[in-house]
Amino acid sequence: MGSSISNIRKKRGRGRPKVGAIPVMVRLLPEQAKSLDAWRAKQTDRPGRPEAIRRLIERAFTAAAPSEPAKAGGRRKVAELAGRAIDSLGDQTATVEERAHRKHRLIKGPREFRDVRGDQPKKKG
Repeated sequence: MGSSISNIRKKRGRGRPKVGAIPVMVRLLPEQAKSLDAWRAKQTDRPGRPEAIRRLIERAFTAAAPSEPAKAGGRRKVAELAGRAIDSLGDQTATVEERAHRKHRLIKGPREFRDVRGDQPKKKG
């Protein structure tokens, strides 16, 4: 007869083996669980709920990651593209000066919003 389980010389710890991950318990509302299960069903490998949550968290972090800082010529290029679009859509019957004035107002933006924009330097005073 073979040896019993208690005679195994190799000592093992109780419970799940440690993998370096931090366990987190998450409670989901029924609507959230349904949405999660619907997302899981659309995946080709049909991950379990924990894996699906990990993937969705990774996607959120990737999407929320700050992008590269704007290039030096980016602002000029955007204004140039906006100017072309405005020129193509503008009123061709107006005078050249009036079209230029309208274009400048559109690119610069409404006066009410100029103080709110974060990409513009603040006025002194």
